[in-house]
Amino acid sequence: MDISLATHRSYIGKPALDLPTPSLVISRSTLERNIKKLHDDVENLGLMFRPHVKTLKSAEVTRMMLAGGRYRKAIASTLREIEGLVPLVKERILDECLYGLPLRPGALPRLVELSDSIKIVLMVDNEQQIEHLETFASSSSSHGSTRAWDIFIKVDVGSHRAGLEPASSALKQLVQRAEASDAVSIYGFYCHSGHSYACCDEESVASVLNTELDGVLSASKLMSNNKKSDRPLVLSIGSTPTAHSIRAIKDKFPENVELELHAGNFPANDLQQVSTGLVEIPDQALRVLTEVCSVYKERNQALVNAGVIALSKETSARFPGFGRVTTSPDWHVIKLSQEHGILGLVGEDEKQQGDSRPSVEEGFCVGQKVFLYCQHACITAAAHYVYYVVDENDVVCDTWIPWKGW
Repeated sequence: MDISLATHRSYIGKPALDLPTPSLVISRSTLERNIKKLHDDVENLGLMFRPHVKTLKSAEVTRMMLAGGRYRKAIASTLREIEGLVPLVKERILDECLYGLPLRPGALPRLVELSDSIKIVLMVDNEQQIEHLETFASSSSSHGSTRAWDIFIKVDVGSHRAGLEPASSALKQLVQRAEASDAVSIYGFYCHSGHSYACCDEESVASVLNTELDGVLSASKLMSNNKKSDRPLVLSIGSTPTAHSIRAIKDKFPENVELELHAGNFPANDLQQVSTGLVEIPDQALRVLTEVCSVYKERNQALVNAGVIALSKETSARFPGFGRVTTSPDWHVIKLSQEHGILGLVGEDEKQQGDSRPSVEEGFCVGQKVFLYCQHACITAAAHYVYYVVDENDVVCDTWIPWKGW
C-alpha cells in the first residue's frame, strides 16, 4: 500500500512543497476554470455533453464535469470507473454511463450487475459482439430475464485504434446486423479522434473535428427507415483538442439528430494539449512534485525521484523529453528509468565551447523539490494513489482518492 493513503489528510493546510515525493498536485482554481470554459462552449452551442472519467478518476472531479447534475451522462473505460460512478447516481446527478471499450464478453456479467444501479450503454464495432450479446440474452432468458442493450456503434475517423471506417462494407454490415437483432438497439454513432493530440494548431484541429462530424453523419445514413426506437439518434464526437475547437463546426450541426460532445482530459490539460496551440501553459492543472537526489556537474544533469511510473513515457510534438520543470523551462526530463528521471538541457551533447547555457549547479541542489509539468495527464494521474489539491497559494486544501484498477 502507498504510504500516502495512510497520511494524505495530514498534509491539508501545508504548503505543497512539504508533500512527500513524488506526488501528484492539482490546482483547484485551474481545474475549475478549465471545466467552466468547456461547459460555457457546450451551453452556448446547445450541445449535449458526456464527460469521460479517464483522466482524474475521482468522484470529486466527476461531479465538477457533470456540473452537479446539469449533464447526466458519462463515459468510463473500466468497470472500476463505473463502480465509482454509482454513488453519483445515488446523489441523483448521474443517470447513464457508456462503457467506452468495444464490448468484451468477459465484462458482461459485471455489466449486468452494474446495470441494476446505473443505465449502461455499450460500444460495438464487430458483429461477433452482437452474437455474444444474443447468446448471453438467450442464456439469461432461460433464467427469466432478458434485456436489449442500447449500443453506440464505433466509427473510425483516422485514429485506427477502434471502430470501423465510414466507407467500409463492414460498417454497413454491422449496422444491418444490429438492426436485425433483438439483443441490441442502436443508440447512436460514436467516434474519438485520438490522433488530434498530434495537431499543432487550431486549423488542423478544426479539420479533424470536421472529419469527426462527417464520419458519424455518414455512418448514420446507413440506418434503415424502420428504426426500433422513436428517440433521436445520438452522434457523439470529441476529444479534448477537438472539444476546445467545437465552435468551428457550429454551422454544420445537423437538425435531425442529437449531437453530443465527449472529452476527458480537459479539466487537467498537459504538455500534449499545450502543443496543439489551443491551451496555454497556465491552463495545466496538474503537476508532479519530485525531489533532486543528486547533481552531476560534469554532464550538467540532475537526478530526480520521478521516473516512468510517476510520469509516464509519453512525449509531445512541441515539448522535448518526458516532463518540464515548471519554473525553469529550459530544463526537461530528458531520460527515464523506472524510479529515476534525469533533468537536462535539450541538445546538451551538441553544446559548443563557451556556450552560456544554464549550469545544473546554479539551478539545482540535492534535496531541492521541483514541480514538473507532465506530457500526458491521463497516464501520469493513473500512477498516483492520492491527488493533492492546492489553492491559489499552493497550500494543500483537500485530498482526493482516485479509482484504481480495471
